[in-house]
Amino acid sequence: MSLKLDLAGKVAIVTGSSRGLGKAIALALARAGADLVITSRTRQSLLPVQQEIEAIGRRVLPIELDVGQQASIRAMADEVLRTWHRVDILVNNAGMNIRKPALELTWEEWDAVLDTNLKGVFFCAQAVAPAMIQQKWGRIINIGSATNIMAYPNINAYCASRGGVLQLTKSLAAEWGPYGITVNVLAAGWFQTEQTRILWENPQWNEMMADRIPAGRIGKPDELGPAAVYLASEEAAYVNGMLFMMDGGFTTGGVKNTVPIKKEKYPDESR
Repeated sequence: MSLKLDLAGKVAIVTGSSRGLGKAIALALARAGADLVITSRTRQSLLPVQQEIEAIGRRVLPIELDVGQQASIRAMADEVLRTWHRVDILVNNAGMNIRKPALELTWEEWDAVLDTNLKGVFFCAQAVAPAMIQQKWGRIINIGSATNIMAYPNINAYCASRGGVLQLTKSLAAEWGPYGITVNVLAAGWFQTEQTRILWENPQWNEMMADRIPAGRIGKPDELGPAAVYLASEEAAYVNGMLFMMDGGFTTGGVKNTVPIKKEKYPDESR
């Protein structure tokens, strides 16, 4: 069986792609044949990623983007369409978090998180959707986390934003599906990124997470890329409005099985 994972001729935008999961996804899409629009708040931070994509042999357009500002989003979409005259794939990866007890979170901090993680996702999708509707084809992938379905203390705004993204994804999938556009959430669990380095460089933390994740470890950024390629491909044409968890089983609520299973015969096994 030959899978249609070739993205040659496609133009993909990955927001927040200067490092971490965004960088890994951008490189994976480039290896699959797509030309890349990479974004960050500073163009200089995109240079290393740009060089890696060019080394793969793909075209790349670096753009400064603040997803919390509508004017910046519109300028980005205009530049992409002016340069390459099409947009096929949007990966909404840019995000932020403020870790504070609920009683200490300020109005401004709440707005900063929601503006980036929820409002930014919607308006980036809105900015590229007309081009996708016109060409009757598009893939929008919203990067999520375990908080799409689970909640944690002290990150209330973040949890609210991720829950909102899941419902937004379903709504857009229903509205734009008739135009050949799919909208899905690719939710990443714990991964080895710069943002989480202070955690995964701690042996005690790694040991704790190994016991809580059935896979026995946290993920590597490169492991998320192939899932993004699939959702961006022709193979995923019938996948719409879905939540894809990439977390080694963390959100199953189970733990790695370290207790030997006794080979005993139970009554219901005698049938």
